[in-house]
Amino acid sequence: MTAPLIAELRRCPTCNRWGGWRVLEADGQNVRLDPENSRGTCNEGPWHGSLRGPRNACGQWLRWVAIVAEA
Repeated sequence: MTAPLIAELRRCPTCNRWGGWRVLEADGQNVRLDPENSRGTCNEGPWHGSLRGPRNACGQWLRWVAIVAEA
């Protein structure tokens, strides 16, 4: 597994529109990706249909619904 991504960085794998494989950490804030397959498609976003990876971001990021919002 790769190092976890935090939602506050607003990268594609923490976006609700991202269609790749991910697991939410027990803290409810961090997301882990499969290091062998860390890309996923953008779904209904500005990059619709494009493969997006852990470093990609855009101005229309939506927090993944599984991530607990910070208090």
